[in-house]
Amino acid sequence: MRAVRIDSLRCMHRSRVYAVLIDTPRAEAARAVSFWSGALGVPTESDPSYPQFIGLHDALPGLVIAVQAVDDEPRFHLDFETDDVEAETARLVALGATRVAQWQECRVLRVPGGHLVCVLPVESPPEVFDAEARTWP
Repeated sequence: MRAVRIDSLRCMHRSRVYAVLIDTPRAEAARAVSFWSGALGVPTESDPSYPQFIGLHDALPGLVIAVQAVDDEPRFHLDFETDDVEAETARLVALGATRVAQWQECRVLRVPGGHLVCVLPVESPPEVFDAEARTWP
């Protein structure tokens, strides 16, 4: 019987940019939603389960665009969706990101240059994820 080296077996995972978040201080969120909705010419949508997010419906086809009320400074950040959160987090850390926090299943990372990104499980419909995700070793 031949021995198999476990570390030589590599699993592949997939990921894609899922969302662009406009992080806005909580006190300014309503004004920011009004501005971005008007500037982009799109309606807003919200989910009572996640009141901190107000979606900007169809602002960029194929991506979720939303204003997120935060207790921090204003910024933009990307969400990556993946079929393997740990593998995608490890891939981005290997590229130079550092772990910042975890919120539910989401991992928050700071990337070179200081921006934040989040890594979360697949949120989009399966056909969208299958068509648009990249495969990583």
